Amino acid sequence: MAAIACSRSVASIARTAPAVRSQRAAFTGARVQAKAVRRAELSTRAVTSAAYGKKDTGSFPSVEYRIFFTEGAKTISPWHDVPLYNGDGTLNAIIEIPKESKAKMEVATDEPSTPIKQDIKKGNLRDYPYNINWNYGMIPRTWEDPKHKNDEVEGMFGDNDPVDIVEIGEKAHPMGTVIKIKALGCLAMIDDGELDWKVICIDAADPKAALCNDVEDVEKHFPGTIDAIRTWFRDYKIPDGKPANGYGLNDECMNKEYTMKVIAETHEFYNNLMRGIRENTEELSLK
Repeated sequence: MAAIACSRSVASIARTAPAVRSQRAAFTGARVQAKAVRRAELSTRAVTSAAYGKKDTGSFPSVEYRIFFTEGAKTISPWHDVPLYNGDGTLNAIIEIPKESKAKMEVATDEPSTPIKQDIKKGNLRDYPYNINWNYGMIPRTWEDPKHKNDEVEGMFGDNDPVDIVEIGEKAHPMGTVIKIKALGCLAMIDDGELDWKVICIDAADPKAALCNDVEDVEKHFPGTIDAIRTWFRDYKIPDGKPANGYGLNDECMNKEYTMKVIAETHEFYNNLMRGIRENTEELSLK
């Protein structure tokens, strides 16, 4: 305190100037560093999708149409080669069906390199009866094991697919886009007697992403969305004369903590499959 007291000499005050300049320099340096960190974060957001290319074969829509994924000159699998976790706490997701479209696209888990294709039933290309109102896709390196009985969800077994995501952000992402997401909640959908998790998430680059960190934030910033998602996936088969789907866990949308446990568990199922601990009786493509 003596160094800044009014009773001190001018010489004493002058001696404080280097310290003040040092503090200002440190503050300025911290601002510059913070800007650099923000620029790095922004550039990291772009790396996920920019790191992967796409190569279409056949014409869309057709039985032959495929979207293959590339990294440089190499063809890769979106299921096996795109990492699940990012260092910043986000996850990666593959968009199969863009927002406000209805062609039922999916990663072909039984084909080499697991490209995206349109689902086929009885030789016909499948569409939903109406547009899906959110981006829809899958989480890489996850798998819902059809031999695992989930006692928390009415003893249901997995549906033999990667975990699905419903991305609620404002942007419609093209088929085959790889995005970074924040998982917010999940629904335990039961489809034809199989457990089919639906992870509700938001694009990490969405304007509202910073406001959404758990399931209650979805209702706050996207009111009515959880109920709309629950209803859409419950009822979409009804126009085709099929019964409605159901939900376990009392129809509840579980919170982020529960959701991350689901993702970790299905990631473990995936790893066991890839390591041969779980026999590949479903004849899935593991490359």
